[in-house]
Amino acid sequence: MTEPFKNETSVQKENPVNHTNEPAKKGTKKELQFGAQNDTQNETHQNQNETHHDAEPILKIEGLSIVYDHIPAVKQLDLTVKKGEIVALIGANGAGKTSTLRCISGIVKAKSGRIVYEGQEITNMEPHRIVKLGISHVPEGRGMFADLTVLDNLRIGAYLRKDRAEIRKDQEKMFRLFPRLEERKSQLAGTLSGGEQQMLAIARALMARPKLLLLDEPSMGLAPMLVQEIFKAIREINESGVSVLVVEQNTRMALALANRGYVLESGEVILQGNSSELKERLDPFTLQIR
Repeated sequence: MTEPFKNETSVQKENPVNHTNEPAKKGTKKELQFGAQNDTQNETHQNQNETHHDAEPILKIEGLSIVYDHIPAVKQLDLTVKKGEIVALIGANGAGKTSTLRCISGIVKAKSGRIVYEGQEITNMEPHRIVKLGISHVPEGRGMFADLTVLDNLRIGAYLRKDRAEIRKDQEKMFRLFPRLEERKSQLAGTLSGGEQQMLAIARALMARPKLLLLDEPSMGLAPMLVQEIFKAIREINESGVSVLVVEQNTRMALALANRGYVLESGEVILQGNSSELKERLDPFTLQIR
């Protein structure tokens, strides 16, 4: 059984950061590391667009349309996430961002179009089968089991797995990623702060050992310091080999985190490109194209 976040299909990034003194081995990914990022890490993240340019897509959406009671929520959406990328979905409330994530994970049905994950069509597939294939979804609002402990919530995240020894190892990795969760592992999830609940939601999703992580509004309702902590963890998760598709209204934070982005308006893509291009062309407050 492979270590968590060390998926064989994940792309090796150019010039990976090596937190040890040993040279990085060709064709391998670094182990998930924890602690403050240095300037080299930030520079590496900002220059990864060229690395990902030739990577194979892990997720490809073609002509996706979603309708609620005859009202279109998403219209003919085309979107690609390449292996090893972070891609941001940006837009105002009602733009279709959450509907897109819910359709990818099988919670809502597509009216038309195709969703292809690692070469396999998953359009309208049952959610549990999608999780088993390697897609985990952290929904808006976190979706905690409030009456269960932190530890029990983590165990539920691994409900499709049978490798108990590896599950215990993954729990320890989650506690290293989010030390606050270890301090509160016997505490009921409903008594956690908003930031701690978001940490738990992400950790629970990672317990399924996903190759693609879907995040819906990870900064919602959080204080700025906690937002920084959450986004730092997302970057570390991505650096370990997990591709990320993140929905986020905080445009500046999203573009600082992501390699590329798509801007949605009334269910349609009005702008797309790498993060540096979008920073130049998009007003972060009004989401208007300059």
